[in-house]
This record gives sequence, structure tokens and C-alpha cells, in this order.
Amino acid sequence: MTKDVITAIEERTSIRKYKKDSVPETIITKILDAARKAPSAGNRQPWKFIVVYNEDVKSKLSDAALKQKFVSSAPVVIVVCAEPETSRKRFGERGENLYCIQDTAAATQNILLAATGYGLGTCWVGAFSESKVKECLELPVSLRPVAMVTVGYPESEEIKRSGRRSLADIVHIIK
Repeated sequence: MTKDVITAIEERTSIRKYKKDSVPETIITKILDAARKAPSAGNRQPWKFIVVYNEDVKSKLSDAALKQKFVSSAPVVIVVCAEPETSRKRFGERGENLYCIQDTAAATQNILLAATGYGLGTCWVGAFSESKVKECLELPVSLRPVAMVTVGYPESEEIKRSGRRSLADIVHIIK
């Protein structure tokens, strides 16, 4: 049973400790289907998703992620890549440098929320060497890795959620 989207938003948090249990590929497929349904500028969908189960490759991704060891301990790592040229064709430089990044961020958020809906834990990893990730995944020049998402069942049921700034702190209303 999956959770509704508001519950998933409320419950989602970054998880860095995972059980060894494998994640069924059918669930990963559903999560990726949610990712591809994210909005994108001009409906260009400038993304590719690399799903990594291989222990050696996850270890290399961990090293590329500034040696964050939890990356290699996750049962699955999804590397979200942008296709800048896909956005450039329609929107020029702004598409190449901004829209494709925004689009992959939206897809990444869908991954996080869908995984939460399926009872999985995730962590959005942005601290990594793009060149090392490209090298270890043998990515073509046309792809730019913009996020890694670790996916697995949380090791603990006790999940600490970090606080959030108040709405009064972050919202400015113009009437």
C-alpha cells in the first residue's frame, strides 16, 4: 500500500543507514515511472536515469561522492543525469544551463516522494565529482550527472526529521 502524496511529503527525510534487504525491481520501475512524469520545460524530458545495483560500481560512486560511505551501503543508487542538448535545442543557453537542471531536480523529487510512498528511504546526494561519476558509469559526453539518490529500506524505524524554517520566515505575499 502506498502513501498519499501529502503523507509522503510530511514523512520524507534523508536516510543514510539501510537494511541489507534488496529492493524489488518492480518497485524501482514504479519509482522511475514517477520520475519520468515530472514536469519539464517544453515537455523536453531532458533526463536519463542510471540504476546501479553493482557493488563495485556503488563503491566507485561512493568515492566520487567525496567518500560518503553510505552511498555504497544502499541497495540501489539512482544517478539522475541531464541531457543539456535536449533543452538547448528548444531554449538555447538558458535551456542548457538552467532548464535541464530544474527538470532533473523535479524528477529527483518525484523519486524521493515515490520511494517514500513505497516505504523506502532515500538520500539526495549532490556532493560529488561529476567527472568521476561520468568515468565510473562510462557516461557519454551528452549526459551530465546532477544527482545521486540512494534507495533502500531504512535501518531504523526511529527516523529523526530535521526542522524546517517557518512559513513566516520564507513567504512574502504581494496583494
